[in-house]
Formats: sequence, structure tokens, C-alpha cells
Amino acid sequence: MVTYEIKVKTGDVQGAGTDANVEIVLLGSSGKQTQSATLDNRFRNDFERCRTDVFTIKDKTDIPEVTEIKLRRDKAGSFSDWFVEKIQVTNWKSGYTSVFPILRWIRPDVDLYFGRYDASLPQFDPRPEQRRAELYEKRQLYEYEEKRPGFPVQVKNFPEDEDFSFSHKFDLLKKTLTLKAGKAWEMIFGDGPWQTLDDLKDIYSKIFEEPKGMQGWESDISFGWQRLNGLNPNMIRLCTHLPDKFGVTEEMVKPFLGGLTISQAIRDKRLFLTDLETLNGISCKKGHHCSVAPIGLFFVDVRGQLMPVAIQLFQQKGPDNPVFLPSDPPYTWSMAKMWFNVGDSNLHQTIAHLGCTHLILESECVAANRCLSPSHPMFKLLAPHLLYIIAVNDGGLEVLLEPEGIFNTLTVIGSKGSAELIAKGTSSWRMDVEGTYPEFLKHRGLYCKDGKILQTFYQRDDSLDLYEAIHSYVSNYVTLYYDTNDKIIEDDEIQKFGRELSIPKSEGGCGILGVPLKDGKFSSTDQVALAFTSVIFTSSVVHAAINFPQYDTYGFPPNYPTKLKGKPPIDKRPLKEEDVVKALVDKSTALEVLIFVSILSERVTNALGDFEVDYIYDPPAVEIVKEFRQNLKNISSKIRDRNKKLVRKYDYLLPEEIPNSTSI
Repeated sequence: MVTYEIKVKTGDVQGAGTDANVEIVLLGSSGKQTQSATLDNRFRNDFERCRTDVFTIKDKTDIPEVTEIKLRRDKAGSFSDWFVEKIQVTNWKSGYTSVFPILRWIRPDVDLYFGRYDASLPQFDPRPEQRRAELYEKRQLYEYEEKRPGFPVQVKNFPEDEDFSFSHKFDLLKKTLTLKAGKAWEMIFGDGPWQTLDDLKDIYSKIFEEPKGMQGWESDISFGWQRLNGLNPNMIRLCTHLPDKFGVTEEMVKPFLGGLTISQAIRDKRLFLTDLETLNGISCKKGHHCSVAPIGLFFVDVRGQLMPVAIQLFQQKGPDNPVFLPSDPPYTWSMAKMWFNVGDSNLHQTIAHLGCTHLILESECVAANRCLSPSHPMFKLLAPHLLYIIAVNDGGLEVLLEPEGIFNTLTVIGSKGSAELIAKGTSSWRMDVEGTYPEFLKHRGLYCKDGKILQTFYQRDDSLDLYEAIHSYVSNYVTLYYDTNDKIIEDDEIQKFGRELSIPKSEGGCGILGVPLKDGKFSSTDQVALAFTSVIFTSSVVHAAINFPQYDTYGFPPNYPTKLKGKPPIDKRPLKEEDVVKALVDKSTALEVLIFVSILSERVTNALGDFEVDYIYDPPAVEIVKEFRQNLKNISSKIRDRNKKLVRKYDYLLPEEIPNSTSI
């Protein structure tokens, strides 16, 4: 008799454990198979959630390398459903161990077969009927729905599989309760308006950690830094001409261009423009002044710093829409910059953050689950980067966008304007532009690897290195399974995935623009690699860059306000500190902002490349993952070496600080 050791790990999802009776059959490549064996340890409650159980069985059939297993469970017990993460089988005689990643629910009273490593293209799957049946069930579970007009499609009904693990949910709850308990601090420093800026700064010695944005918040250097290394670095572009609607003249900005004319600064690629035109016409919260839609002009000085040289708060030039300049009275200039940031922060939260990461990624997640079998190698590549995205959106959207939600409380545009911006911003998002970072930089005239354009644009430099590392990882992985383009063309699952991503929402798809298809199909490894790189890069690097600096940026309200009281300035009359303080939100609202951004800035899942759940076991693919992890370590060392030389460091894109997925 040959002894086999069988290790079964039950998954960490709601209801994963089972009381059912479980049977297993081991199979080999030569056609040998064992008798059906019941997996049961006497006097032990097997198959509990997130636990590994070890069983030994004896059989007269010797299979030195087990290449396939057959599982079957019944409906016995009060809780018979069962989600299995993986099964590991060792033949004690040969010493050979085979791993079977399961990562799915085991249906009752059905023989289910799983191959070693469970990674096969559909045209080579030895069990095509089982695969088709499984995908049919998933398509019923993951249906598209446009839940709000103009929004990306989301999942119609929340699948239980997508719920947070117990540990993740507990960490979020603990963090939220701890911070909400801080509301009691209102009784200490009171409610109502601030008296002075020092009054505001005083709360950081009592309650919260001092955010980085508090130091030098009023300086032009900090304001320029925000355009490059802040929360919304995707708005700035190389200035090739001044738009007619912008009331800037040569005489106005001459003192701030280092002796250059506007045309010379444009020629030398030292002049940059940020036009927040997307805000124009967006609804504003009742009782607040209409949202600004600013235009800003920036110049790179001799030190390489990006400096603001002109701000116009509304789109069309006119006598009541002056161009504010650094030479204006100090608090007048500060107020113009603060109103500029009101517009920028509203764009950040709605389009850059919620719309173009969370919601677009949910569309892609639903498409992947509908079209790609859990056994598909490309599903295994994506899965760690789609973890919790549906759960986060399901729990967060209502909290953010409901009439009494956070956006209605904390932003000048409120819930209605926020929804309008999300629909407006996501409708023009393209996978081959915004979703392909080098192309997005080229689109804005900012692609540069030699430091000659915007040498302090550290977010760009780190993002480019990370994009290249992810693209190399994905490309190597893709070519491992698609060594010929014919295998792509013959893969009906990958073709369905591409089609569902690209076909319009009205026709039952995601309606994502710019999916890299040719004649409606994936036909090359380059196309597949670009699409999958886009998803992984967006869910990890893009989200990290615009999410985790939130506390440091929003944490001091004057630095990056989400709304201001009163009206934007329409003239250049001198203002005082009391005017700035009077425009700030009251103490209670400021505390809400601090709680909100503290939670969002918390990293609660594993770092990029260190996956919460292992999906990839195929040895050549495992080597590709190892190479990816080494590349990430090299990037980390590069960033740390650079930061040693900087007074103001940029460390939000250290690979070890980037989660695998948009998990918060």
C-alpha cells in the first residue's frame, strides 16, 4: 500500500468552511487512479475557514506524480458550502509533491477535476465541459449594470465571493471606530470657526499627526510641487501656446520667467499649463458659490522647481475674472491658490480617484470574472490585483454619494456635482492613453527619461519605472502561455474578455475606449500585454499615487481645501490672514476631513508582488514572478538613493508601500 499525504487549505471568505462529506480521487498521467477516499480526521472539525487540514490515505495504486485530482462533496451538515484555496498531495514513496490551486467553491454532488497547477488555455483544457459549466454559472453571478447614469458599469448584485476576508474587515472596522472616537475631541477644542491659522495648527499637537503639507503650505514651491507630486498630477501638460480664454499677457508674467519671453519659455519647454476646464458647468452644492474652473500657468526656474506664475479662476477672461500673480498682495495670492486647489481637489476625488481607478477597475473585474475561467493563466495573473475592488465600491459608493454622504458634506460641488464629474471624466478615459502611462505622458508632452523636462517630477519618474517593471512582468507571462499568436486567436475566453471590455454599455459591455484590439480581436502578445498591464498598473501604482498621500495633502485644510466659504476673489484687493481663516471650513467639518483621509491613507493589504493569495504555481510562471519581485526591489533601492539627496522626498511609490490592488 502506498501512503499519500493530502493537505487541504480552506479559503478565507465568508462561509468557506463546510460540514459536508468530502471524497478525493488521485490520478496520474498514465491513466492510473486511486480508489475514492473520504477525507476525515476523527474527533476533529475539518475544513474550517482559513485552516489547513492534513489527511493520510493508503491505496494499492502507486502514482509517483499525481497530475490530477477529483473532488466531490455532498450536502450533509448545516453548512455544506465549501470554498477551497488549494490542495497539496505528496506520495510518501516517491517523495513528489503536487500542488492544485482550487480557489473556488466546490459544487455539491458533482465530480470536479483539477489539474496540477490548474493553469491552461481553454483550447487545451482536458475537461472543457466542466470549464464551460463553471463559466456559465459565473456569468449569471457577475452581470453588468449601469447603476448611475453615465457611470462605468458595475456588478448588478454583490457576489459573496467578493466580500472582505474576516481579517481585512476587522482591520477596517477597528481603524474607523478608533478615529470616530476622536470625535470626542470636539468637546476639547470646540466647534465653530477657527480664530487664527495657529489655532488650526494647534490641533496637531493634541490629536492628529502633523501632515507633511502643513509645512510651507503657502509657498509657491509647495503649490508647484502639488501639480507634480501631489494627489492629482495628471492635469499638468507642456504649454505649447496660451489659450485665448486665458487673460495672461507678456507684461504680466515677465518678472517671473527668468528673463525669458513667453515664446522663449515655450521653446525651451519650461512653461506648463493646468486647465481645469472639466469643472465648467458642473452643479454646485446649494448655498455655496458656483465651483471655480481655474487655469494655471507654471514655469520651471533655474533651480528646476516648478513655480506658479499666473492663475485665472474661471474659464473666460474678463474684468471680474482677473489673472492673479505672485506679485499680488500675499494673502490675495494665497486665496487664489486655495481656490485653485478647491477645483483640483474636487477633480481628484471624483475623476482621478473614484472614477478612473475604482469604477473602471470594477468594470474590468466583472469582465474578467465573466469571461475568464479561474483556470485561465491570465485570470490568475489579474486576480491578486482585483482583490476587494467590488467590496470596496459596494460599501463605499453610497457613503460617498448619497445626499448626506461625504462628498455632499466635504466638497463644494456636493453629491450631484460629484456624480456629474464622474460621468464626464470616465466617459473619455482610454485604456491606450490614460491607462497606458507612457502614452499618457506623451499625450501631455511630459514623457522624459533623461530629466530634461520637469526634473522634480518624481511621481512620473517612479511611475515610469514601475510601469516598465509591470509591463515586462506581464509580457514575459503572456509569452509563456501564448508562444504563438495563433494561440491568442484560438482562445475564445481571452477574445470574449476583449470584446466585453470594448463593446458599448448599451450593447451589454463595459464601453471602455481604446482597448488594444485589431478588428475587434486580440491578435498579438503585445496587445494582450498592454491591456493586462493597464489593469495591474491602474489598480496598484495609479491608485497608490492618488490615494495614499491624502492625509499629508488634505490633512491641513488651507493646503488643499475641498471647499471654501464665501465667493472666489474677483479683484486684487489686499486680503488679511483673517480673510483666509474665515474662508476655511469649521472645526467639525475639518475633523470629518481628517477622519476620512486618515482611513483612506491606511495601507491594509500586502505590497505589490507579495500576493495575499497565491494563484500562480506553474514553475516557469513562478520564476517570472520572482524576477518581477527582484525588479521591484531594484526600483525601491533607486528611489531610496534618490531621496537621500532630496530635502523634500517623494516616497509614496516605494514598491513596498504600494498595495497589489485598490483595496481601500
